[in-house]
Amino acid sequence: MERVRDVSELPKAHLHLHFTGSMRPSTLLELADKYGVHLPAALTGGTPPKLRATDERGWFRFQRLYDIARSCLREPEDIQRLVREAAQEDLRDGSGWLEIQVDPTSYAPRLGGLIPALEVILDAVDSASRETGLGMRVLVAANRMKHPLDARTLARLAVRYADRGIVGFGLSNDERRGMARDFDRAFAIAREGGLLAAPHGGELTGPASVRDCLDDLHARRIGHGVRAAEDPRLLKKLAERGVTCEVCPASNVALGVYEKPEDVPLRTLYDAGVPMALGADDPLLFGSRLAAQYEIARRHHGFSDAELAELARQSVRGSAAPADVQEKLLAGIDGWLSG
Repeated sequence: MERVRDVSELPKAHLHLHFTGSMRPSTLLELADKYGVHLPAALTGGTPPKLRATDERGWFRFQRLYDIARSCLREPEDIQRLVREAAQEDLRDGSGWLEIQVDPTSYAPRLGGLIPALEVILDAVDSASRETGLGMRVLVAANRMKHPLDARTLARLAVRYADRGIVGFGLSNDERRGMARDFDRAFAIAREGGLLAAPHGGELTGPASVRDCLDDLHARRIGHGVRAAEDPRLLKKLAERGVTCEVCPASNVALGVYEKPEDVPLRTLYDAGVPMALGADDPLLFGSRLAAQYEIARRHHGFSDAELAELARQSVRGSAAPADVQEKLLAGIDGWLSG
């Protein structure tokens, strides 16, 4: 009988973690008390809120909870605490590299403007990385609910700060709103500036949104991408291009994309040769962090330890980590597997 190894000790890269959503529930409670923010019962019950975002009403509720949590981040020290704790949680789960995703415009009103907000975030990431030893970088994400010109502004800013730790450019929020091609110029700016293109797609809508991310935005990674499993030709295209899908199983179930963990098409993607990087998405709202996603693959999809190790390798190869960091993590994965 094969020995079952601890997935929290498996070295891995974490490529899909949203900024506010990385917060510890206990930290949210403390910050809400500090600033006198009334939290709804869904954020104070000690268990993940019941969410279903496959209809617009459900998505609005999800966004509303997220906005309330974000309103508790008001000072630079709050940002520093959030990032430091996110790094600590990732280290506990075996992460050796974290690319945290943020839309700085969401924090600008309380932090003195867009540029000061981004600098606060980048300083916090740099400090947390030095304090914890975790490799950390930032992926700036535009909001597809806003005008494409706003995305272009963000792309230019992200390129300007690429030497301060920004490695990629994304596109988040409800993919049922805003066509990918509307943001093509923003992504062109980002790519020309050396940033990795990693838009969300294939979560709330079907394979067409993944195809749009590939064709219109020239994505090298896809945030989620699970609905590509519904189109064999698209799976082949992803595999041939080596485009990594940032798959977040617990999030998919919590938001109603799939009914049960075993319904998430991890095995379909894996068997088709599509690279995957398992991610926690928003632990604050979904109740599980990085290692738990690997447990889902093991428990509900029958992934062996050798296959879990391969998933970890795919996360590392899909990252923007420097070559020496990747080599160290890949060696650690081999060591975990060999025991």
